[in-house]
Amino acid sequence: MKIVKKAGILASAILLAAGMQVAYAADAMKVAVVNVQQVLQQSPRVADLSKKLENQFKARQTKIGDEQKTLQDELDKFKKESPTMSQKDRDANQKKIADDRAALVQKVVAYQQDLQKEQNRVMQGILGDLNGIVSKIAKAQGYTLVMDSQAVIFASDGNDITAQVSKEFNSKS
Repeated sequence: MKIVKKAGILASAILLAAGMQVAYAADAMKVAVVNVQQVLQQSPRVADLSKKLENQFKARQTKIGDEQKTLQDELDKFKKESPTMSQKDRDANQKKIADDRAALVQKVVAYQQDLQKEQNRVMQGILGDLNGIVSKIAKAQGYTLVMDSQAVIFASDGNDITAQVSKEFNSKS
């Protein structure tokens, strides 16, 4: 029993010492926060890139929408006329609709993959620029650590560098 008590006291002393070290390290650190989501949402640069991406894929999206409408029209027509069709015609129409649906699904999947790939490529460039800007500002102002403000419960306004990051990010062409 005495060993457990001594171990508990020793563990408490170690944790207290470790806690003091962490507190000392935190006092020595200069920490800033930046709201990355706000920078991106309010950026005309990101809006322009988003618009370009939308325009780049608009024709494909419109074509897929038209094909979906055509397929739905075929399906509606088949449902309406199938009771009066011969079995051979019914089977042929069902096969055509199934083939058209499969082709459309392939086009939709390819479209989504291409769009996702292009979005990722664009975002990598944006986030690379953003990280460079944050690093530059942090080094210039002597910050040891910069965190996304959405991951922080509290930070004083003096430690928020969002406005500086946003200004510099938007001034880049």
